Amino acid sequence: MTTTYTTTFTLTHAKHLASKVIADLYLCSRQYGRPSGGSVLAYQEELTALLAGRYVEAYEFGFKRDEKRVLSWHYTVGPAGDLQGDSRSGGLVRGIDVAGAMYFNFLTYNDRWSQLSAAEQKAIEDTLPIERTWGSAPGDGNGYWTTERSYTAGGTVVVRRVFRPW
Repeated sequence: MTTTYTTTFTLTHAKHLASKVIADLYLCSRQYGRPSGGSVLAYQEELTALLAGRYVEAYEFGFKRDEKRVLSWHYTVGPAGDLQGDSRSGGLVRGIDVAGAMYFNFLTYNDRWSQLSAAEQKAIEDTLPIERTWGSAPGDGNGYWTTERSYTAGGTVVVRRVFRPW
């Protein structure tokens, strides 16, 4: 006996995955004072739209000093090749000194985005509430990475890693 499953990634799936990241952004705002609540809503709209289009490779936010991560949450988007648990959002590390650190939010587009024409990319960007500029993510500071959670929906998995100081 052979069984075949087909999974279609929908806007509902994109909203589900984005809600996990956005819940963490809200917690970050409450625990560390940044980003502002208004900008979290804009990040939510942007991430949902880009996930729905399947244009996101990675998403990261956190705090940096001298272009080095102090505290960061990094989400990698990819196909879910196996059954994985659907973790709860939250559980952000608390009590890290981010005084004098700058908040950052970094999005990495995937190959699907690169295959769009410049006009197609611009048309999508014009609908988004966030105007991103090209740049590089900060380097690692004095700390370490740990993988904490994974979220799945519609055959897509988002894995959360955290960079925290020693």
